[in-house]
Amino acid sequence: MLIKQLSIFVENKSGRLARITKLLGEKEINILALSIADTTDFGILRIIVTDADRAEEILKESGLTIKATEVIGISVEHTPGGLSRVLSVLSDNQLDIEYMYAFVGNSKQDAMVIIKVTDNQRALSVFSEHNVKVITKEMVNNM
Repeated sequence: MLIKQLSIFVENKSGRLARITKLLGEKEINILALSIADTTDFGILRIIVTDADRAEEILKESGLTIKATEVIGISVEHTPGGLSRVLSVLSDNQLDIEYMYAFVGNSKQDAMVIIKVTDNQRALSVFSEHNVKVITKEMVNNM
């Protein structure tokens, strides 16, 4: 299952991130996972939220530049080498990682990871073949 992620272009100025989170909070949209990568002048905020379509509309209406992307959520065994096993599955199948980030869930046994790969559909198939647990949007919403 693929999860809709919003990537938001954010100027690297004081208060920009606060503005985005306030807009979402005022509309009762919860941020479930996030990552931010920055340069000197701007950053890319990647978020998974409870209502991606509505959040995308709200943020676009406020003048922000947004791109929706489909990503994969996986549950990784929270033990030494757990992430390595999943990354080896991708590498062994010539699937390149564009980026990834982790988030906190309710489980103390597994780590949750959002991953963007070169071919989502093929990665889902490979994950299924190798018993990598893919998490759904509904599962993310319930964490």
